[in-house]
Amino acid sequence: MNTILIIDDEKPTLTMFRLLLNAEGYSVLTAENGREGLAVFKREKPPIVITDVKMPGMDGIEVLRRIKEIDSNTEVIVITGHGDMDLAIQALNLGATDFINKPIQRQALEHALKRAQERIELARSREDQVSVEAQERTAVIAFRGSLTAGSEPQLLDGFQQAFTLNKEKIVLHFDPNASVNGAGISILTQILLDAGKRGHRVVIAGLPEHFRKVFHIVGITKLVEIEEGEDNTSGEEAR
Repeated sequence: MNTILIIDDEKPTLTMFRLLLNAEGYSVLTAENGREGLAVFKREKPPIVITDVKMPGMDGIEVLRRIKEIDSNTEVIVITGHGDMDLAIQALNLGATDFINKPIQRQALEHALKRAQERIELARSREDQVSVEAQERTAVIAFRGSLTAGSEPQLLDGFQQAFTLNKEKIVLHFDPNASVNGAGISILTQILLDAGKRGHRVVIAGLPEHFRKVFHIVGITKLVEIEEGEDNTSGEEAR
């Protein structure tokens, strides 16, 4: 049974998470503040943590920072206020691998957890994150897992392979369960700048809507076209 730690200062939210995630087969640990959550994490070492960002005392950003210092491989999903993209980007820069907005929607939560589970399994299997396929007019770079600083060698190699195929365009296609943190965004930005200087047309596809919003805010949409896919964050509000 997979274990998840939920950190939130609102008891009704903790109850909602516990009921919902127990029904999905998860073992759920809860904490009502950041310090308590950090103590539970140190003791139990759950692979996935969901933490609210805005809490009195030790907030979610500080919780995230300390968890990543203890175990950088922990999947940390932060909960932000609706439209609070500045905090979401700050969390991604500190190593969070996903974020969901309040009011929490059931489908958004399910997608975030599915992404986290696939990234954990990919890391355990040590499978390649990047593969390249030549199509008639397109070179497709498929990316799986979490785009972080550690992904740089594989991503660079994937783009070099795509460059040599000399196709009309390069499509960087993210798996539906892929994620990107702040370091990954910096690496990708530099690669896209280099591709532009070489005269290559790059298109990004497959990103969930909330990551497309992040890419827009940080300026990646000024460098490449981003194709819209299905809205993975819509759905029934979790109650």
